Amino acid sequence: MKLAAFLLLISLMSQAILPKDVNIYTSRHYDSDDALYEEFTKETGIKVNIISGKGSALLERIKSEGINSPADIFFTVDAGNLWKVQKEDLFQEIKSTKVISTVPENLRGPNNEWTAIAKRARVVFYNPENVSPEEIQDLTYEDLAKEEWKNRVVIRSSSNMYNQSLVASLIANQGIKNTESWAKKFVNNFARKPQGNDRSQIIAVSNGQADIAVANSYYIGIMLSGSAGEEQLEAAKKVRMHFPNQKDRGVHVNISGAGILKNAPNPDNANLFLEFLISKRVQKYMVDKSFEYPIVEGVLPSPEIASFGLSFKEDDTAVKQFGELNPDAIRLMDRSGWK
Repeated sequence: MKLAAFLLLISLMSQAILPKDVNIYTSRHYDSDDALYEEFTKETGIKVNIISGKGSALLERIKSEGINSPADIFFTVDAGNLWKVQKEDLFQEIKSTKVISTVPENLRGPNNEWTAIAKRARVVFYNPENVSPEEIQDLTYEDLAKEEWKNRVVIRSSSNMYNQSLVASLIANQGIKNTESWAKKFVNNFARKPQGNDRSQIIAVSNGQADIAVANSYYIGIMLSGSAGEEQLEAAKKVRMHFPNQKDRGVHVNISGAGILKNAPNPDNANLFLEFLISKRVQKYMVDKSFEYPIVEGVLPSPEIASFGLSFKEDDTAVKQFGELNPDAIRLMDRSGWK
């Protein structure tokens, strides 16, 4: 009997010291993330299990799994998507003091239930053959509603979360009334009906279909890297990137981010994984592969992105507001005729 009890104790002790898994549900589409997971396992001995899919599908899966969900971390892009998960009361507070002390408050969710792990700016792309330095020099988002840009602007549809968050940021800074007035004029300046992804907008500017494109900064990095093919590489070489609103609040900045789920079976490992993501070495690897901007000081963006400038003013509007104001943004865009 004593021997059986001893063996049981040894078994329990061995289970306690063996590293558990960390289960990540991700809607990020970067193949380079696979190397991150492998490196985390190599460093910690913690196995990473991945479930990939669209954010909305993963959210529904987490909800249907309930308290039996194996998911530890929800990893996605855009603060608006993280807000949707938090609104369903599916996150828990991040316990890592390293994460909380490293990531600026405006890049974390309410109650520290999610955090940025990288940044992306929603910028303006232009073809210098068609847009003069004087026209672009001090350009703001608000300026894109002016008559001088009539039939010259391309941007993707209002159903796109990136655009919804941009409009939410304008509401946060300008109020609903002023933003709606802007949106109605902005829509009248479209060179074509919204269509395609962000890279489609950049290509439209490169081939002369439009003079201005609004798109996320990291897309030009993907195109310039050559990984998207020769046609996109050549298109990217023709355009320049402009950071709007440099004389006032700064360029609109959104995030890639992650949160620890409420029913996470391995919360300690999940906190360790978030700490891993914000280490300088991993931040450098990430931004070199995803072409986003780092959230850690002292880490440079990829050479492709750095070529457009390392110093620019960022809008420090709390990214949680992009989720809070998302319903207002969607209704406003509908009223303005933004398809």
